[in-house]
Amino acid sequence: MADILLIEDDAAIRTALSRGLRELGHAVSSSPTALDGLRLAVQDRPDLIVLDLGLPDLDGVELLRMLRAVSKVPVIVATARDGDAEMVPVLDAGADDYVVKPYSAAQLDARVRAVLRRSGESVPEPLAVGTLRVDPRARTATLDGAALDLTPREFDVLHYLAARPGEVVTKRELLTEVWQLPYGGADKTVDVHLSWLRRKLGETAAEPHYLHTVRGVGVKLVEPS
Repeated sequence: MADILLIEDDAAIRTALSRGLRELGHAVSSSPTALDGLRLAVQDRPDLIVLDLGLPDLDGVELLRMLRAVSKVPVIVATARDGDAEMVPVLDAGADDYVVKPYSAAQLDARVRAVLRRSGESVPEPLAVGTLRVDPRARTATLDGAALDLTPREFDVLHYLAARPGEVVTKRELLTEVWQLPYGGADKTVDVHLSWLRRKLGETAAEPHYLHTVRGVGVKLVEPS
């Protein structure tokens, strides 16, 4: 099972594939346009993207290049074009595989599983630190069984820290891995999001339970003693 983003402008195809993939156990989100699909890819970080080439606002190959500039997420291209002249540039642009229309959800599921095996990606398991639970597939978090109302970026920060319990993570690492800003950025952005997270975890920097600042180094997520 995987978290799949389907970027497809045809409403009938989008609906049928989403339903079929969900019946096969996958979590599916979808978008009818390239730019909205790019936003969802960056925001939600799916396990895999299924990308239609014939999008209304941007050519699918151009979107693929944009995706590759910010993410290594596996991409399966769905297209009506099946000749080498059409598909070689798509693979060169960074596609991991392609399927030719028409195709079924079962056929796509087989491709998804094969691509994830080749890429070494596995569906992430829920994480637990104390009574804090973080589910990367559902993108939900709970504390003492109560759901936390997190923004997408707050969830990304919490998930990154929960995957490294007890490990001190620098602000620069968070900017690089969560915000994808390898060449710099505002440390204040990290401070603000950590402050918001603390508030939602029911703690403060002065009286931490889960989020502990290591002065001059970074922050770590630990099980409360």
